[in-house]
Amino acid sequence: MNTPQHSLNLLLDSARLLERRLSTALSNIRGISFSEYRIVSNLNTEFDGRATRVDLAAAVGLTPSAITRALIPLEKLGYLTTEKSARDARRSMAVLTAAGTELANDAQSVVDDVLSGLPMDELDTDNLAGFHQELLSLSNHTASRRA
Repeated sequence: MNTPQHSLNLLLDSARLLERRLSTALSNIRGISFSEYRIVSNLNTEFDGRATRVDLAAAVGLTPSAITRALIPLEKLGYLTTEKSARDARRSMAVLTAAGTELANDAQSVVDDVLSGLPMDELDTDNLAGFHQELLSLSNHTASRRA
C-alpha cells in the first residue's frame, strides 16, 4: 500500500522512533532529552552561543513560550543564562555557558554514536533535503499570506 497517507505515517513513525532512541541515549549518558539537545546544539552551532528566544524557538520548531519553558531547567542546571533586554522582553537572550558548550559537544558525540548504529547510508539525503526545502517554502508562503 503506497499512498501519500501511508508515506506520511511511515515518515512520522520513523521520526518518532529516532527521536525516542536519541532521547534515551542522551538521557542515559548526559541527562538531557533530545529536545534539550536541539536547543543547546543550535545555540552552540547556529547562533555562536547566544540567541533571542524567538530566534531559538524558530530554529528548533517550538513556540517562543514553549522555548521559554524549555530553557528553565537548562538554566537551573547552569547550561545557559538569560540576558534580559531593558527595553523589550522579547529581545531577552539565551546565552550558553561554558558548561552548556561542553554539554553540546559531549551530546553531539552521543548523537553521532547513535546515528552510526543506524542504516543512515540507505537514506537518500538529496530527496530528503529537497522535501524539507519544499516544506519550508510552503510554511514560509503560508506565513507570509497570513501577515
